[in-house]
Amino acid sequence: MNDIVILGATGKTGRRVVELLRAEGRRVRPASRSSEVRFDWFDPATWEGVLSGADAVYLVAPEDPAAVRDFVKRAERVERFVVLSGRGLEHAGDTYWRGMTAAEEAVRESGAEWTILRANNFNQNFSEDLWHAPLLEGRLALPVGDMPEPFVDVHDIAAVAARVLTGDGRHNGRVYELSGPRGLTFGEAVRVIGQASGRAVEYVELTPEEYRAELLAEGLAEEVADELGALFALLREGRLAGPTDGVQHVLGRPPISFEDYAARAWASG
Repeated sequence: MNDIVILGATGKTGRRVVELLRAEGRRVRPASRSSEVRFDWFDPATWEGVLSGADAVYLVAPEDPAAVRDFVKRAERVERFVVLSGRGLEHAGDTYWRGMTAAEEAVRESGAEWTILRANNFNQNFSEDLWHAPLLEGRLALPVGDMPEPFVDVHDIAAVAARVLTGDGRHNGRVYELSGPRGLTFGEAVRVIGQASGRAVEYVELTPEEYRAELLAEGLAEEVADELGALFALLREGRLAGPTDGVQHVLGRPPISFEDYAARAWASG
């Protein structure tokens, strides 16, 4: 196999896919705006250098659906795509995740082998992104209610992606839903983090209206606030609440638990 391109190579999943593949001695081409190979979704002049000589692509879609469609069309020599997507995408409509929807459609139509990984919310959203800063301040406030979420660890996502990217094709045409082993409410997850870190942290339940008002007060655009509100509406409906067997199916082992994640990521406080 020639080079395996990893888009979003400095992101939560991408950088871990790069590490796993390099540990296996694979030829990897990390690509992002700040990685070894420069790649910018909004600068098509950077695409050819990324795609030349590439056999497989790990695709983390941008928000712009037009860009991902054009990229996949240009990647005519790529033999295999592995797309990171979101669990519950089929219920999203046109409200959000338009880039992921376009990525799934584009690879299905490309003529190449494809596998789609639809993931739940990441464990690492609590420690590397999104909810990290509020937790450090001691308060995470969201409009989720008591609906559980089987948060998935990015190490599991990366391991599944690496296995599929380098496999023998048995995963071609498959959509894998990736979750953790059991669901926790956001309140329970915050309590686990508090116990692991020794921090005083609390979860506060907001109404959708209160959440939107807080986002706008923080300076987020109305469109972004509406998209986040729609995502949490999906969570409240229970669309993502049940654990899946995707990690077990591909890797032959159970997924990482939230407790193990918290002990590893938050033990230092």
